[in-house]
Amino acid sequence: MYNSNMKEDQKYGAPPPASYAEATTGIPVSSSTQSYYSNQEKLPVKPKTRVPWSTGLFDCISDVQNCCITCWCPCITFGQVAEIVDKGSSSCGSNGALYTLIACVTGCPCFYSCFYRSKMRQQYALHETPCGDCLVHCFCEACALCQEYRELKNRGFDMRIGWHGNMERQNKGVLEMEPVAPVVESGMSR
Repeated sequence: MYNSNMKEDQKYGAPPPASYAEATTGIPVSSSTQSYYSNQEKLPVKPKTRVPWSTGLFDCISDVQNCCITCWCPCITFGQVAEIVDKGSSSCGSNGALYTLIACVTGCPCFYSCFYRSKMRQQYALHETPCGDCLVHCFCEACALCQEYRELKNRGFDMRIGWHGNMERQNKGVLEMEPVAPVVESGMSR
């Protein structure tokens, strides 16, 4: 199979001939193209500038109705927040039911709700204050849920109608603008 006159390193370690590499990859083999893929320009990724929450953790009284609902039935507030944070991929009812189930089985629904706080902070580039998300939810569950609710409300979401209702309202606002004549491109005609 191999020529017996070839050295051992030529038999096993030598690269294939240049014509073979060009035929298989389409990239000519030379010393300048060995790092062909690593020389491509990479765009720098700017980290998002973190912004503060629109309200404080203990500003629950600023929305008394939500404060009362969260105090007696936190699954409702959590469900509303989770639906918006998930962008409608899960419903308020299913999130609230899962929250209640976890609360009944473990007694600590904060293990579930803290992940949504983290997800929300990532989406809106919010500071992690006053401490980590899990600690906030473990020690101040109701206050954390109220703060998340107020944050989404202050960002323009109507929490009562959910994600799909907000998107419909937003699209309806776009459709109610003045009608614009369609652009007709010139091209081939019969």
